[in-house]
Amino acid sequence: MYHGRFVGTHYNVGYKWGSLLLKKGKSLDYCPAFELTEDRYAFAKECVIEYRKHFPEVLEEIQGIADGNKVPTETLHALLFSMYCFELDNKCTCFAVSTDDEIIFARNSDFLVSLEKLYMNCLYNLKDCYSFNGNTTAFVQMEDGVNIHGLAVGITFVYPHLRKPGLNAGMLSRYFLEKCKTTGEVLTALHRLPVASAQTFTIADKSGEIVVVECNPSEIAVIRPRDGEKFVATANNFNSEKMKAYRNPGIDDWRSGERYQTVYTALEQNKDGYTVAFARDVLAGKYGFTCQYNRKQGADTVWSVIYDLKRKQIWRVEGNPARKCFKEDSRLKLI
Repeated sequence: MYHGRFVGTHYNVGYKWGSLLLKKGKSLDYCPAFELTEDRYAFAKECVIEYRKHFPEVLEEIQGIADGNKVPTETLHALLFSMYCFELDNKCTCFAVSTDDEIIFARNSDFLVSLEKLYMNCLYNLKDCYSFNGNTTAFVQMEDGVNIHGLAVGITFVYPHLRKPGLNAGMLSRYFLEKCKTTGEVLTALHRLPVASAQTFTIADKSGEIVVVECNPSEIAVIRPRDGEKFVATANNFNSEKMKAYRNPGIDDWRSGERYQTVYTALEQNKDGYTVAFARDVLAGKYGFTCQYNRKQGADTVWSVIYDLKRKQIWRVEGNPARKCFKEDSRLKLI
């Protein structure tokens, strides 16, 4: 996992990073995970209009990367803005718990082992934004993270039935980390912003408010803990009644239903045992299937992360948690 530290303005950090890659002989004029088709270019061009309205700062960062790496800006737009809106084989499992003693966000990120060395952990401290620590299989967009105010956000991808010009899953996650302090602020923003892709967001803040949001360009469903429960969980499909019409039973979702059931059952049956150690064990597959992939088939859990919002701690495994140990990352000081 590559570790990046980004300090300054959006444009400047983008230019510096793009230039650094160019010096190392790495060009961002292609995508190793999918082909940049004419459809993706056309869709991204429509999305730019929405980013100018709602998230112009990220356009500045992308422009900086393009200038520093000497690649067309349109290529980066097509790569980043079409992500999650077309087919993509990244799968994840998320859950959060909230009790008087614990507020924990936990996530496994599952993706292609061939790209493991390209995945990034990012520490952002940008002008006029909330600082955050985040993780991504790409760049600029974030798949999970926590900011200085103790807001944790993570996405799971859902195969799209439809797409619409707007902000995709990873860019929405990035937006929340930079601009929101609480779960409530995220929900307000999400109902205001144009959504481009299909996904879930697991959200937790330091007050203990936890939710899973299932959404696509047409619908938003907010899932809160049921009566008597103090947790939420999700994987790579929709579980609410409102969103079940958008499920995708015919695709390979990397055993999403089984991962979801493993986590839900573990949380339901261990209500008095919610700790960071318990969260580690769930992510590591000690309660059932979550990460026990056959790497020879090209897929695996490529990182796991736990945000302990009570103790203001970040724990991460750079690899599969069944084989590697969690280590604390203390670089970001949560308020």
